[in-house]
Parts: sequence; C-alpha cells; structure tokens
Amino acid sequence: MNRNSRLSGAKVLLTGATGGLGQAIAGSLKAYGAELILTGRRLDVLDRMASELGARPVAADLGCPDDVTKLLEAVDPVDVFIAGAGLPAGGSVLDFSVADLDDAIAVNLRSPIVMAREVAGSMRVRGGGHIVFIGSIGGRVTSGDTAVYNATKFGLRGFALGMREDLRGSGVGVSLVEPGFVREAGMFADSGVRLPPGFRTSSPQQVAEAVIRAIEDDIGETVVAPFELRMGVVLGGLAPMLNSRVQRMLGIRLDRTEPR
Repeated sequence: MNRNSRLSGAKVLLTGATGGLGQAIAGSLKAYGAELILTGRRLDVLDRMASELGARPVAADLGCPDDVTKLLEAVDPVDVFIAGAGLPAGGSVLDFSVADLDDAIAVNLRSPIVMAREVAGSMRVRGGGHIVFIGSIGGRVTSGDTAVYNATKFGLRGFALGMREDLRGSGVGVSLVEPGFVREAGMFADSGVRLPPGFRTSSPQQVAEAVIRAIEDDIGETVVAPFELRMGVVLGGLAPMLNSRVQRMLGIRLDRTEPR
C-alpha cells in the first residue's frame, strides 16, 4: 500500500464492479488502500469480490432510476466515484427495440450523469474528491454496428469534459478513461470479435493502472491503447469519413453482445 496515495483510506464507489474491467480496477484500488463500495448486477460475483477485497457490496441495476436513487442514498458521501458500468449496445440500430435503446441510454449515459451530479455536490462542499468516467474509443470514433454505443459514449465524453470545466478550482477532479480493444475481459473480449492482423490490444490491468493515474495526477482524458490505435483515434476524429472507409476496407465490424 502506498500511504502517500490520494486513494489510501479514500471511500470509493465503483459501478460495474462485477465486469471484467471492474474486477481489475477494484483490485488495483484495494492495492492502493481504498475503502471500496462495489456495485453490480451479478450478485454471486459481487459477494465473492466483496469477501476477497474486504469491500461493501451494494446490488443495483443502473438501468432502473429507483435503484440509482437508492444506491446514492446508501453510500453518499464518497471521496471517489468511478462510473464503470456499461452495456455493449452493439448491432444495427434497426435491430434495437425502443426498450433496448432506453436500457443502453439509461446505463451508459443517464446513470453516470445522475450519479456524478449527486456525488459532486457533497464533494464540492468538502472541498475535494474525484470522479472517473470509463468511456471508450467508441466515444471518439465510430464504426459499423455501434451507432447506439457510439451515441452513449460520445455523450459521456462531452459530459465528462464539460463537468471537468464546471468543477475547475473546486478541488473536485473529473477524469475520462477511454479503453480501446481490451483482451481477456470487457466488452470487446466478450464479443469474440477478431481484429485484423497487426492490431494490438491492451490488458485489463493497463486500464486499471490508467484509472489510478487519472485519480492520482488529475488527468482529464486518457486513451488506453497501443500507440498506433491512439493515432488512429486522433485521425479518425479529424476525418471521420476517411476513418469509416478504412474500417470497411479492413473489415472491422463489432457484433452485438449481451449485457454483462
């Protein structure tokens, strides 16, 4: 444990804790001495993690507004809030029902916005705290069969960067961590999609380390991906039509996967 860390003894709320990336993030937070509150929908995994990490488990479905309210009432105030919950939301938008769309927006966009707004109030009163949003390179560039997911992550990026400016000078930091293709755990790994030759991936631990750095150093935005993919994200943002053409040439499409 690093006793000089801002996380040592800090009360940290992590949503999406039962997903693969959530588990890696939770382990790193514990190693830095954080007091963990973990939430997710997979109760068996949640209870096991809580036992192993000495954490407090709080079951919640972030697609349900009442659950979001109850969760906030049960844990506030917190020193650090990490919005890690998310639904894959891949596939053609024409294959989504209205209920599917509502679920994706509720979990990926509404719940982190509502929760960040609530925890930021008490953080600002206390003069300190940190909020981390787990975004995606899907919030920077688009690809086939991810229109709904892109919409939620583009929205999350806009909110995170705007909220950082709103809270500048208050002592409350806001960070956005955007993983690329992550092997072994997370939405990309769960989808079973194979990347074209030459594409490299990142590990869940690299994502967790980026979250720790974001909190410790108050980093506004960081992309967790190999150098060539980071450059592709920059170029894709500058020339989205060219980016789409290149992706079609490479045959990059992500299939829809079920929520974790």
